[in-house]
Amino acid sequence: MSTIEIFEPALCCNTGVCGDDVDQGLVTFSADMDWVRSQGGDIARFNLASEPLAFAEREPVKAFLQVSGSEGLPLVLVDGVTAQTGRYPDRTQLAKWAGIGTDTPDAGAPAGITMLGLTDTTDAGSCCSPTDTGSTSCC
Repeated sequence: MSTIEIFEPALCCNTGVCGDDVDQGLVTFSADMDWVRSQGGDIARFNLASEPLAFAEREPVKAFLQVSGSEGLPLVLVDGVTAQTGRYPDRTQLAKWAGIGTDTPDAGAPAGITMLGLTDTTDAGSCCSPTDTGSTSCC
């Protein structure tokens, strides 16, 4: 199983999910991290404001900050290799990196959300089906 590390910009608290103006993206990411942990994933989160030594002690993180500055955060390392920068990963990405199967119906959904499992069932004979030339014809 891989180790996932997320190095975040300075946030008001360890998770950024505090105060009056909470970023929904951070709420979703926190829930996704909790889900990965509950599935046995090895994931850690470091906040620049509260854990600056974690940034200074890791060579790939230190090098990243020298090039991009804190504006490039968050930085996601998977087994010490840069996997993503500038945005938080979603649940599917975290599960893939952690080696957790996502074949359960709601694995890609944020906590508390049930996926409907809708699929494209466009009938070849319908008025909105692709034509022989590849374009779509709609009524």
